[in-house]
Amino acid sequence: MITNAISTSRTARSPLFEWWRTVDHLTLALFVCLLGTGLILSMAASPAAAERLSVANPFYHLYKHSVFVILGFSGAIILSFFSAQNARRIGILALIGSFFLLLMVKFAGYEVKGAQRWISLGFFGLQPSELAKPSFIVFAAWMFSVGKRDPAVPAVPLVFIVYLALIFFLIQQPDFGQSFLLTLCFAAVFFFAGLSLGSVLFLMIGTGGAAFMAYLFMPHVQSRIQRFMSPAGEDNYQTERALEAIRSGGFFGRGPGEGDVKFSLPDGHTDFIFAVTVEEFGFLISAFVIILLAGFVIRCFRNALKLNDYFSQLAVAGLATMIGMQTLINLFVNLNMAPPKGMTLPFISYGGSSMLALCFSAGLILAFTRRRPGAYGYGD
Repeated sequence: MITNAISTSRTARSPLFEWWRTVDHLTLALFVCLLGTGLILSMAASPAAAERLSVANPFYHLYKHSVFVILGFSGAIILSFFSAQNARRIGILALIGSFFLLLMVKFAGYEVKGAQRWISLGFFGLQPSELAKPSFIVFAAWMFSVGKRDPAVPAVPLVFIVYLALIFFLIQQPDFGQSFLLTLCFAAVFFFAGLSLGSVLFLMIGTGGAAFMAYLFMPHVQSRIQRFMSPAGEDNYQTERALEAIRSGGFFGRGPGEGDVKFSLPDGHTDFIFAVTVEEFGFLISAFVIILLAGFVIRCFRNALKLNDYFSQLAVAGLATMIGMQTLINLFVNLNMAPPKGMTLPFISYGGSSMLALCFSAGLILAFTRRRPGAYGYGD
């Protein structure tokens, strides 16, 4: 009778219990902390953004940010319930959807600040390139894993074709920031896959050559780089104001809600939220935000190294690279170490498309790193 009761309790485990038992708790905790931190910082930056845009509700952007956080977090948790195989299929379907949406941008997209990157969905503008990044990483990891099992499969040429197609769409918008980040992620997955260093160098040299050609023949790129190289120019207003905010913040900050720069910084709630954070909360809280992001990325790499499945290893490492590189690019822009690229601080900045895509990435990571029989090495 006791044996039957034990057997029944084991077989009656709910999907929620199984999920909680197998999901990586530290990755999940860091994910939740990042989203919560983003909400707090959005609360500080929202009134200034509403005032600049003449929005009556001072917390309009906070409410929208909260909606995207709830949607993104819910989607990530649902996605993390799937098996690695089904999560991979969802990633591939997302890539196909990204191509369709990128094509739609060409014909039905709208322009902001000289770039046509968004499709209007009524309540917000969808930026398909954000979804294309994590879904391409999943596709590349899958193709490299298939190629390792069956050398007859032309995995590398297929991945290069898809990569070049995405770059073509991104340059058409134009969106060189996302193109640069996508290239870095592609090179990283290429490297993690153990493919030839010569191929990686060829990719990087080709990217450098393409960037040089873009500088020579595309006025938009040339103007952006020249403004960055000439800090005294009037077009560097946002960067100069961001540096002013960082300098005035000091070690402990001026206090929540006491910052001034956010009222004159157009992208203070998006690309330059780090500068607003330093001004109001100081170096200590800003360092805490960086530690959270670094901890999330390092934890993902740690799990990737211990996974037995080759595809999951590549996918998790590639997605972690994407989040880590996007963090570095955003920080470099805030510190005037790189030209502005319109790239958000992961999980922190206001931005619907970016938030949903990053939560999609976190959901994939949670799904691929679940503890299943044989998923990790002995004793892990």
